[in-house]
Amino acid sequence: MRKKTRTIRIGRTAIGGEEPVRIQSMTNTDTADIEATAAQIAALEAAGCEIVRVAAYDKHSAGCIAKLKEKVNIPIVADVHFDYRIAIAAIEAGADKVRINPGNIGSEQNIQKVADAARMHGVPIRVGANTGSLDKKYWGTDKSAALVESALDNVRCLEKVGFSNIVIALKASNVAASVAAYRRMSELVDYPLHLGITEAGAYESSIVKSAMGIGALLLDGIGDTIRVSLTDDPVQEVYAARDILKAAGLRKDGVNIVSCPTCGRTRIDLIGLVNRVDEALKNCEKPITVAVMGCVVNGPGEAREADIGIAGGDGWGMIFEKGVQVEKLPYDELLPALLKRIEAL
Repeated sequence: MRKKTRTIRIGRTAIGGEEPVRIQSMTNTDTADIEATAAQIAALEAAGCEIVRVAAYDKHSAGCIAKLKEKVNIPIVADVHFDYRIAIAAIEAGADKVRINPGNIGSEQNIQKVADAARMHGVPIRVGANTGSLDKKYWGTDKSAALVESALDNVRCLEKVGFSNIVIALKASNVAASVAAYRRMSELVDYPLHLGITEAGAYESSIVKSAMGIGALLLDGIGDTIRVSLTDDPVQEVYAARDILKAAGLRKDGVNIVSCPTCGRTRIDLIGLVNRVDEALKNCEKPITVAVMGCVVNGPGEAREADIGIAGGDGWGMIFEKGVQVEKLPYDELLPALLKRIEAL
């Protein structure tokens, strides 16, 4: 059972409370290039992204959020560092949320100004901690404890000036430290938690670390929104996030593909076929399970709970539905026939 946190509105979208776990990503275009950034946000939204973050690195880029809002549908979060005036400019330009580190924004007076602007416009603030930017006083201490205390320092900065429309993130490249920090924070506050593993390495490494860390927390009932941080096309972050949520049983939309490991009975290009099925159905939103099995000996039986599937033979294969054969075809005709039947489901 998910821990119930307070509900926070981010534009027309909400997180926390009874809301589903939301998928986030961040653009890697220059925010000042409005056309390129809007195009990337559109691609992210098409993939399933529900909240997008953009870098607001100066007052001009922050002001560009107003024009981006005219072109996109999902909420925009402004990522701001060091200069409170940029955060205020982003809020005034229509940002639906701002991400700041109160510790590097400056004086309490500056934090008050950002909080006042956010309150006036109904904009939440995401704060938190990252092991890569912890204050020197935390160096050499337990990483998970340091993340929690650092994040709470940031929360206290905002609470001190009367602001509580807060989302918290605790990010480390160390999976165990991140998980321990989020578990501890979940016990201490009821603010919504933004989950992620940061600086996780190359694509495959990032996927594994994110699935372990985010997945473990989701199964604990912790987390209100997630970002899978990849050194890759941001659209891939969204696909990975969808897969993690489906594996955790928190999303039913979209295709669930099951496939068997290859063995000596396999007489078709099972690996290639699975990859083609996955690519063809990546944007299919039907809540179905599709099986791609290597042989007809065990395939239909092992995947009898699949809505539809393929089992390979020697140069041919069969399509089955709920474990029952419905069509036998040459190998080259299997995928087109499968897709046609899925379209008709």
